[in-house]
Amino acid sequence: MNSQVRRARAEDASAISQVVIAALRHSNAQDYPPTVIAQVVEHFSPAAIRQFLAQRQVYVATLQQQIVATASLDQDVVRSVFVEPGHQGRGIGQQLMAVIHAAATEAGLEQLRVPSSLTAEGFYRRLGYAKVRDQLHGAERTIIMHKRLV
Repeated sequence: MNSQVRRARAEDASAISQVVIAALRHSNAQDYPPTVIAQVVEHFSPAAIRQFLAQRQVYVATLQQQIVATASLDQDVVRSVFVEPGHQGRGIGQQLMAVIHAAATEAGLEQLRVPSSLTAEGFYRRLGYAKVRDQLHGAERTIIMHKRLV
C-alpha cells in the first residue's frame, strides 16, 4: 500500500493529533501504563502540533487524502513517528522514514538519533538504528538509538 508523503501544514494539526493519540492509546499502551500514556497524550494536542510545525520538519503520509501517519525531523533527531493503528505493518512508517533519511542527507547530516518508545524499538532496529542507552522520564522509559547515514 503506497501512501503519499508530504510536508505537514497548519491545517493538518488536528488530524495529526488524532493519529498520534490513537497510536499511543492502542499500540504504546501495550508497553506503558495508563498514567504514562495520559502524560504523553497531553504533549500532542492540535496546539502542540502547530508548535512542532514551526520548529521541525513535519511530514504526513496520506491515503486517499486522509492523514494516516506522521514523522518529523528536528535537526538530527527523528521525532514523533506514529502510524494510525489500522494502517500499521503496511510499510507506511518505513516510507516516512525514507523521506526523513533523504531530508537529513540533503541537509548534510551524517547520523540521526531517535528517542524510541519501547513499542518502536524493533521498528528502528530493522531500519539500521542501534541502541545507545535507556533514558527515564519518571515512569516513561525511552531508548536512545542512532544510525549513521553515510
